[in-house]
Amino acid sequence: QVQLVESGGGLVQPGGSLRLSCAASGFTFSSYTLNWYRQVPGKERELVASITPAGGSTNYADSVKGRFTISRDNAKNTAYLQMNNLKPDDAAVYYCNARRDFTVTFTTYWGQGTQVTVSS
Repeated sequence: QVQLVESGGGLVQPGGSLRLSCAASGFTFSSYTLNWYRQVPGKERELVASITPAGGSTNYADSVKGRFTISRDNAKNTAYLQMNNLKPDDAAVYYCNARRDFTVTFTTYWGQGTQVTVSS
């Protein structure tokens, strides 16, 4: 059974830090690009950060560059999102997504999301 389970969300004050984790099982984690998305009510889901299957390349949304760091440990089938200097605009439900592209199709899996609240 395929699973992506996020953890690490919670309430943090502006300027604080959180580390999200995404634990994968049921598929070959090391073959998948790992993405972190976030969504607030009434808005589209936003891609926050991505990391390639071997971890050699990362990309970030402009809004989080310099503050967030995505990483992965393929031996543990786990990905992380370190979030520093959090701002109220970072508050959202954060989703872990694994995606593998093939020639004409792709396979993708989603976690259930973890809530991040940034408030004083």
